[in-house]
Amino acid sequence: MIGYVTIGALDTAAALPFYDAVLGAIGYERGFFDNGWAGYGPRGGDANVFVCPPHDGQAARAGNGIMIAFLAPSTAAVDAAHAAGLAAGGQDEGKPGPRPEDSTSFYGAYLRDLTGNKLCVFAKP
Repeated sequence: MIGYVTIGALDTAAALPFYDAVLGAIGYERGFFDNGWAGYGPRGGDANVFVCPPHDGQAARAGNGIMIAFLAPSTAAVDAAHAAGLAAGGQDEGKPGPRPEDSTSFYGAYLRDLTGNKLCVFAKP
């Protein structure tokens, strides 16, 4: 089980609208933003996703081959998260839909944030 995830941001404050929109669509909320760190978690729960500058002081950069996937409660939430992410400045990496195309057990959408980090939002219908 994963305890928490940190996502490096070039500019955390600029990344907030993207993460507020995408994570908000799947039931997460921002619990805090302090000293360059933003913490997100399930509504009413503890933060387990943190958007922040890298600890080493170097510029954040997207990891090649690294992707973080967030489980959504429904396919409608996947659609909403993808649309919200695009509206908040994210880049499309794969429109919402079943993967593979004939799947009845996986429905996902793919985005890149403002730093270039790749995210998936998916549901298991």
